[in-house]
Amino acid sequence: MKGFKKEIWQEGEYSYAAAYGFIPSIHAFIHDEDDDARDCMLIVPGGGYCMCTPHEGELVARVFYEQGMNVFVLTYTTDITMSVPLKRQPLEDISRAVRLIRKNEIEYNIQNKKLIVCGFSAGAHVVGSLVVHFDDVTDKAEEYKDVSNRPDGAILAYPVITTGKYTHIYSVQALLGKEPTDEELEYFSLEKQVTENTPPCFVWQTVEDNLVPVENSYLMAEALRAKGVPFAHYVFPSGFHGLSYPSDEFFDGYNGGTFVLEQLEKAVAAVKAGKGINVSDQRKKELEEQFPDAESKTELEEESEEDSKEEQDMSMLPPIDRTWIEDIGLWPELARVWMNRL
Repeated sequence: MKGFKKEIWQEGEYSYAAAYGFIPSIHAFIHDEDDDARDCMLIVPGGGYCMCTPHEGELVARVFYEQGMNVFVLTYTTDITMSVPLKRQPLEDISRAVRLIRKNEIEYNIQNKKLIVCGFSAGAHVVGSLVVHFDDVTDKAEEYKDVSNRPDGAILAYPVITTGKYTHIYSVQALLGKEPTDEELEYFSLEKQVTENTPPCFVWQTVEDNLVPVENSYLMAEALRAKGVPFAHYVFPSGFHGLSYPSDEFFDGYNGGTFVLEQLEKAVAAVKAGKGINVSDQRKKELEEQFPDAESKTELEEESEEDSKEEQDMSMLPPIDRTWIEDIGLWPELARVWMNRL
């Protein structure tokens, strides 16, 4: 496997105020054992627009890599401080990432093959924003002027879709701030923005989703149906939010793919150093408590806190049912069949 990281914005192109030195990037998982061009997938982790969640990146990337695809994970702009509304920046990030991948299709060995975007939770909102608004995003760089940002298909996993009644309010706040305009809410309520030219979609969620109401996926499916856009829609009877790819590795505490935490780490460090941008005292206190400095504690204190945190985390987690592997765990195979038919 050939793996590498590539920043998607060049010097002077990226200016998000709360980046703290971070630049959005793609992380590649590319086959290098033959010369056959392969279908491509760009994976977009969730995290409430506050962070990118590791288990929704690399873990899933390896599943589709093993299916034979060349895969990329996007680390896009988020804001753990909840201080600088993201607005269109995540949409701009994914649009540029698609164009960059397509521009380098020969190097990435995907020429004339399908490019699928796959997002989870808030990451699915990023993906969904692209599939309904791709023609609204004009790239200012000359080299991308004639490169399409329209994906050939999209996978929306337990997606944040609406800004209305069934929204995930914290994702919307991170994206648009606490006082969004009616126009912003309308624009990013994706079920209202589907057109006949929206790419085909594969949507899945669980009835019991404990963070993003399952109505989000129904709203999107109905909007796709109304516009005649091909789609698949799977709703599993049980399972909590964030299941990613439910496998034994997932349930045993998968801890890889931490490269997607780069912006979060930079932002937390900046806040602790007193360099946070518009960060409220309350949010600063929350971040300091959530991300304590390890060097300021004794080894005994760290062990005690870790044990306490583990007990608390376990008590707060919804019950785990490994039989979810038997049904929800099939979603990548179902998605593969769907992709083959595009």
